[in-house]
Amino acid sequence: MSFIDRHLGPRSADAEQMLSTLGYDSLGALMDAVVPEQIRLRADLPLPEPLTEQDALAKIAGYAAKNKVYAQMIGAGYYDAVTPAVLRRNILENPGFYTSYTPYQAEISQGRLEALLNFQNTVMELTGLEIANASLLDEATAVAEAVVMMHRANRKVKNGFFAIDSRCLPQVISVVRGRAQMLDIPFVITDFSDGLPEGDLYGVVFAYPAQDGQLRDIEPLIKAAKERKALVTVVADLLALTLLKSPGELGADVAVGNTQRFGLPFFFGGPHAAYMAVHKGMERTLPGRLVGVSQDSSGKPAYRLALQTREQHIRREKATSNICTAQALLAIVAGAYAMYHGPEGLRAIAERLHTNAARVATALQKAGYGIVHKNFFDTVVVEAPGAADELVAKALDAGVNIRRFDANRVGISVGESHGDAVLGRLVKALGGELPAEADPAFGIPDALLRTDDYMQHPIFHKYRSETEMMRYLRRLSDKDLALDRTMIPLGSCTMKLNAAAEMEPISWPEFAGVHPLAPADQAQGWHELIRELSDWLVAITGYDAVSLQPNSGASGEYAGLRAIRSYHEANGDHQRNTVLIPLSAHGTNAASAALAGLKVAGVATASDGSIDVEDLKAKIEKYGDAIAGIMITYPSTHGVFEEQVAQVCELVHAAGGQVYVDGANLNAQMGFAQPGKFGGDVSHLNLHKTFSIPHGGGGPGVGPLAVREHLVKYLPGDAYTADAEGNLPEGAALPIAQAFFGSAGVLPISWMYIAMSGAEGLKSSSAYAVLNANYVAKKLNDKFPVLYTGPGGLVGHECILDVRELTDRSHVTAEDVCKRLMDFGFHAPTLAFPVPGTLMMEPTESESKEELDRFIEAMETIYDEILEVADGKVALEDSVLRNAPHTVEVVSADEWDRPYTRTQAAYPVKSLRLNKYFTPVGRIDGAGGDRHFVCECPPMEAFDLEAQ
Repeated sequence: MSFIDRHLGPRSADAEQMLSTLGYDSLGALMDAVVPEQIRLRADLPLPEPLTEQDALAKIAGYAAKNKVYAQMIGAGYYDAVTPAVLRRNILENPGFYTSYTPYQAEISQGRLEALLNFQNTVMELTGLEIANASLLDEATAVAEAVVMMHRANRKVKNGFFAIDSRCLPQVISVVRGRAQMLDIPFVITDFSDGLPEGDLYGVVFAYPAQDGQLRDIEPLIKAAKERKALVTVVADLLALTLLKSPGELGADVAVGNTQRFGLPFFFGGPHAAYMAVHKGMERTLPGRLVGVSQDSSGKPAYRLALQTREQHIRREKATSNICTAQALLAIVAGAYAMYHGPEGLRAIAERLHTNAARVATALQKAGYGIVHKNFFDTVVVEAPGAADELVAKALDAGVNIRRFDANRVGISVGESHGDAVLGRLVKALGGELPAEADPAFGIPDALLRTDDYMQHPIFHKYRSETEMMRYLRRLSDKDLALDRTMIPLGSCTMKLNAAAEMEPISWPEFAGVHPLAPADQAQGWHELIRELSDWLVAITGYDAVSLQPNSGASGEYAGLRAIRSYHEANGDHQRNTVLIPLSAHGTNAASAALAGLKVAGVATASDGSIDVEDLKAKIEKYGDAIAGIMITYPSTHGVFEEQVAQVCELVHAAGGQVYVDGANLNAQMGFAQPGKFGGDVSHLNLHKTFSIPHGGGGPGVGPLAVREHLVKYLPGDAYTADAEGNLPEGAALPIAQAFFGSAGVLPISWMYIAMSGAEGLKSSSAYAVLNANYVAKKLNDKFPVLYTGPGGLVGHECILDVRELTDRSHVTAEDVCKRLMDFGFHAPTLAFPVPGTLMMEPTESESKEELDRFIEAMETIYDEILEVADGKVALEDSVLRNAPHTVEVVSADEWDRPYTRTQAAYPVKSLRLNKYFTPVGRIDGAGGDRHFVCECPPMEAFDLEAQ
């Protein structure tokens, strides 16, 4: 059986029955009716023949074999770390964690929410600040987010500027430069050797340690900045903070950085979880997600995403961040790594790194080299006038990669796995001998040493044995509903199969162990795989080039809009500063436009859910040559292939604008239509949707940017080519992420999916996605009317189920339906987007007819329960719907005073007696959690069953 046969859910006989239900005799006939004739692709996609799983694994193993894994001592933001096998096997390689969705439905997400809360608390404890978010994308974009946040938050300074430490990593400065330029935020780059620059300061950014390894006492500078009413961000190495004074103790308002060295491989640049922590009082300006603690309907502690009014989906063009994806899966690993080692273990690792770095410095100083800085954590900078290239070559001969700063200096960053064998080999190659002890002149100044206790909560001391950690991680995954248990029918999120064969290569050392700055000949396999994947994505979309740098869909949007803006400015059209966005569009569209320095004008939606062409014409007339472009989602956010999409593109092009096609719904059209051919100039793609990279509880995401030829020069540049002030070579576009290939570590997943699918397989994926969506829509339409349809009453790959009329009759809400679905063991569809009071569902091609029928049965049962309320047979507040979900404690309690039976509560359909999931908590009080905001791990006694 081929891979695609395993990937698709319905069997041939099932598909025939489903087509018969819809009134079609073939999939081809269904797709002819769904996809508009004028945009249909008539030729096959130019892709290789599909490979079997075994052949695909053999071919990708050949690419892996072309990579060379050396001892990586380059540093530059990426450091050697050890992933404990118990974490790799039970988190990174565990579908219970990697197939889960963003925890918006908190009751079925308690496991990953607890894991993210552990991450937050690790960050809070080590940074000495009171609030931390549940991860950001990478260090460079986290610093950029901090600058924008400080610019918005500092209301004490008018017409000021930012001072950014030249000792930050070049890729950090380069990304910050790009973000600040788009928003016209003034800044200077300085090394602070002469103190703070004169003038009014919005904020200051310090590196701690500096990118060249030096440890400086920045406390006086922070104090001086605060006296001038500036906000302060410290870019801190989280592991170093086990030894160094925390940013909070130093007086910082914000701390940001990377958690890669908390057990995460290099992954050729990503994905890795960045962090951000702030002082209490800044939580409502904090970008990204924030896990808080509330309580459920029984009064038990319960976790949830807090302060969700900050979600950029909601704030649209008023957003200060377009963050949608986090790096949840990697944050969970980092938090578990901190728990597994505990404060003593982390400190011991840090002390060993520092001592070994000092031993290397001692050896090389005795060998006659100059050591640039006496005070460092793990990075030694060696001075060798005119001989840097020679030293790099000698280290390479010893199997070690070190960093070339310039012709006269090299850097050596000691990592967790680097023992005496590697260090001795390196030192010997450079002409020295590794001593048993370090010269005490190399060290951390007493004034910078940390003296306070941290990570004292029992959670950081409880799971030290592998047995206990394994069981703890199992308990967490058991609390959740992920794709390994059930269909996750979220509209516009495409929770399809993440096949085991696709996942397998990402943890191979030949892929995971390569540093993004390793010499090109050590990453030959990576480059060949990336080139081939890029060519395939170009072939699938009909564009001319693609950048894999954006590490989320929202980052792809931002990169695309920056390209559009840069294109217009290069043509002298500086007045083109307005983007037309349909009111139904995903909120990050508007947020990304705002961050790209563009204004937003809404375009109305017609009664059938499509773009209102007459309103579009009116907007074009109104804004004229101010129009930069339009952002459209295709098929539309309403789940419909709009007939007039080509006309919309033509109208905007005629007005001088560019067309951005949001790729969130590309899964409906692979092999049937190409946005680069029917009018798009630029699209971001979602590899974590269409191309099988798992969502991982909210990340990793990959949002490549595909463009037509005239926009190629505006694709994101390589941050590693930046100079000390973040400037790229002339003509290069500024980057939008710190690694040139973004989250490269998960690209093999998409390579495997396309290699095993081939052109016909991808086409089948789209066709079956459309079949499944239409089957569910047809079966439920009489009870939950499908809000928008195309010709023949058909939808695309998703549909919106309207609950509003039932709500009017019964006051049962769409949210009640979502909570009740949990009792049936289902993740809910997308709630209240794009239309309040509705549910948007997308079954994907991977779900079987049996699973679709199970969902249909659950919804029909819920419909009957709603009618009981509507007919006055049951009071809403006493109903099974309003009291859902039901925990095992509730249904097994000695007392039962509800008007419905325990059986109706827990086993509303017979199949649940064979396979039943109980939510670990009842319905969570979200509003109460926001009113009494807490983002700390509750004390252990809060979970004491006897006390309850």
